[in-house]
Amino acid sequence: MKQTGVSLRYMMEFGSVPTDRNLLLSAQFLQKELPIRIARRALELESLPFGLSAKPAILKVRDWYLDSFRDIRYFPEVRNRDDELAFTQMIKMIKVRHNNVVPTMALGVQQLKNEQFSSRKLPPGFDEIHGFLDRFYMSRIGIRMLIGQHVALHEPEPEPGVIGLINTKLSPIQVAQIASEDARSICMREYGSAPDINIYGDQNLTFPYVTSHLHLMLFELVKNSLRAVQERYMNSDKDVPPVRIIVADGTEDVTIKVSDEGGGIRRSGLPRIFTYLYSTAKNLPDMEGPSEGVTMAGYGFGLPVSRLYARYFGGDLQIISMEGYGTDAYLHLSRLGDSEEPLP
Repeated sequence: MKQTGVSLRYMMEFGSVPTDRNLLLSAQFLQKELPIRIARRALELESLPFGLSAKPAILKVRDWYLDSFRDIRYFPEVRNRDDELAFTQMIKMIKVRHNNVVPTMALGVQQLKNEQFSSRKLPPGFDEIHGFLDRFYMSRIGIRMLIGQHVALHEPEPEPGVIGLINTKLSPIQVAQIASEDARSICMREYGSAPDINIYGDQNLTFPYVTSHLHLMLFELVKNSLRAVQERYMNSDKDVPPVRIIVADGTEDVTIKVSDEGGGIRRSGLPRIFTYLYSTAKNLPDMEGPSEGVTMAGYGFGLPVSRLYARYFGGDLQIISMEGYGTDAYLHLSRLGDSEEPLP
């Protein structure tokens, strides 16, 4: 069965009046739509190349998808407000069940890599796994957006300007400040100190976006920059240069540049930074570890997944590096208010 895309504009208009009738319609739509999306992923998980489907971590993820498929399919048809509230509780639990999908999948891919591909070069045909992971994670972002939006519309007192997960007056500077503090605290924990972060741009700029998505992307980019600078200047007497975040307001995009002087990336390594196997971490967190946020450090999934979050709403992420100096990451965010394109 084909999946049905929903545009952001529709989500915003529909969610701006979360009446009981609208919530009921939304639940009825999800009861049909979610199993279609989940089934596609479960099937793909069973037919991956290089024996990836048989890895314990991948089997674990497949079981989560099968359990969620069953939970929704066996749930009685949603007909009234009580059904809708019970359905909402159930899909909320499904979202929690899938919290660790990214690190668990990463673990499976890492197991495969360690067993089969000890050399730096990836074998022919590995693109197939890369393409699968792109589709898989993009689909996951879509499923979590649909569930998250429906659940958030039940907030009894939403903040002004907030429709479900969408903040119609999101301040990129504010999100950058919070993401920077979070990334610095992790850097402090790992290294005992952290470079400063300077943020530039119009304090009053706001635009519609999903706060949690922007936080995730900026946190990842800032964390990478802090690590590069920290490791470059760790045993140096020189002043540690700050990481700079610049927010620019264009007619089509809001662009955020995260700029560091952490020594850059070799030109030969640049094509690899968006593949799912490019990780610089020494040891990987274990499978049962804490939830998604911080465990993504070091899996080599942070950048490709962040780029998918940007692309989900029609934006993009580009990395430009100057070896021997530093790296600039450009996060292009589409202005969402007018988009009638159906989302993945």
